[in-house]
Amino acid sequence: MAPQLSLCLASSSPRRQEILEALGLEFSVKPVEVHEERLAREAPEQMVLRLAVAKANAADVEASCLVIGSDTVVVLGDEVLCKPRGRDEAVSMLLGLSGRRHRVLTGVALRGPAGVQTAVSATDVHFREISRDEALAYWHSGEPRDKAGAYAIQGLGGAFVESIKGSYSGVVGLPVFETARLLQDAGIDVFKTQKDHDG
Repeated sequence: MAPQLSLCLASSSPRRQEILEALGLEFSVKPVEVHEERLAREAPEQMVLRLAVAKANAADVEASCLVIGSDTVVVLGDEVLCKPRGRDEAVSMLLGLSGRRHRVLTGVALRGPAGVQTAVSATDVHFREISRDEALAYWHSGEPRDKAGAYAIQGLGGAFVESIKGSYSGVVGLPVFETARLLQDAGIDVFKTQKDHDG
């Protein structure tokens, strides 16, 4: 059954694409536009799941295709930090994260002929102290502009991260454990894929 299944990523994120490529998966990319805003009284976990499902459902693909949708947010206390809208907001986010622990939540949705299955990855991240000059310099690097919480753990922003507890790939934007499990339940075994590639 697995060879007949096609896979699609409903995201233009190169980081999510790299994660799927590292798993040896063949897939197409279908970027989608979904309004990413928290609803009133919506829990962060509910938010990332809702947006992941919305992204998976928004991809215009054949009904037989498996579609991955994903959404990531940074949660500091009761506040959800999405992508910064400019320099001042990014610097404010970084200084708010400075010297503190926060959570990174990533929701994953897999849409296929059998319906939509979901999972959530939660990771605790601890930042070292960040000066305003460092936050400004980081903004000018260009990296924070399209990142939840205004940082990328896999890039220069990793220099701010003192420790993490949970899924590194979830912080990057697509948790490997949860994604692989959803794919396996849908008929795509990443380990069998490796064997097929080896011939």
